Amino acid sequence: MTHTISDGVHPRLVASDLDGTVVREDGTVSARTVEAFARVRDAGAEFVFATGRPPRLMGPIADAFGGSGTAICSNGAYLYDMATRSVVAEHAIDPHTLAETVRRLRAAIPGIGLAVEYATELHGDDRYEAGAWDDDITVRRPGEAGLWHRPAPKLVGRHPHLTADELLALAAPALGDLITVYHSNGERLVEAIAVGVSKAHALRRFAADRGITAAETMAFGDMPNDLPMLAWAGMSYAVAGAHPSVLDAVAHVTLSLDEDGVARVIERHFPGGRRVSARATGRRH
Repeated sequence: MTHTISDGVHPRLVASDLDGTVVREDGTVSARTVEAFARVRDAGAEFVFATGRPPRLMGPIADAFGGSGTAICSNGAYLYDMATRSVVAEHAIDPHTLAETVRRLRAAIPGIGLAVEYATELHGDDRYEAGAWDDDITVRRPGEAGLWHRPAPKLVGRHPHLTADELLALAAPALGDLITVYHSNGERLVEAIAVGVSKAHALRRFAADRGITAAETMAFGDMPNDLPMLAWAGMSYAVAGAHPSVLDAVAHVTLSLDEDGVARVIERHFPGGRRVSARATGRRH
């Protein structure tokens, strides 16, 4: 990976994961972080949040950051405009691939519960156990015939006791190149999106549409699903306390989320700014 942005140079694009990177465990974001991203916008640069959250959980984020900016949601399956609060692009798993993925996952990981996460709905099988971030919504149970018949932006699987790392270790060899499987540190949760879909792929498209190169992009993250995005960006940072695989992959590590590590890096590249109050951003996802 290359790292060509030096201190004092304004990147044209700043991309960041949300939860665990700029959003705290209690669902808040610091005033310093909000101000830092306001500096990016006021300097005429772009900022993008790249998250595992589905669009339904982006309202509080849009509120916190002043209703500006773009979000890559569901790990790349959606592009979300925070000004209009609307989905502007979707990339889904086709029904045939979805059904085969479900068959293989159930064979490889007995007891797993599966659900499809849409922009505003969550449809699960009888085994799927709702997580803490599902408490804003009722999980619909349409039955097997109704679950796998339409394109699915993201498939999620939760197990009664296996960890996210253990689930990924079982799922990845079973699925091969059929689908992109990963985890974002959800509790006993593994996630899957269509092949070719990722935070990195969505970010590349967003940048190309605006004539921005990887060398002009700065990115921040903390979990394995951030790795392709961090590898693509001209300068990539992990926050202290990130997943070991992320810490091993990046050239730069900033301070922790609680120490406003992302904001501190942005401030070096975008001097000046204004003061704002702290904002709540909803539950972690």
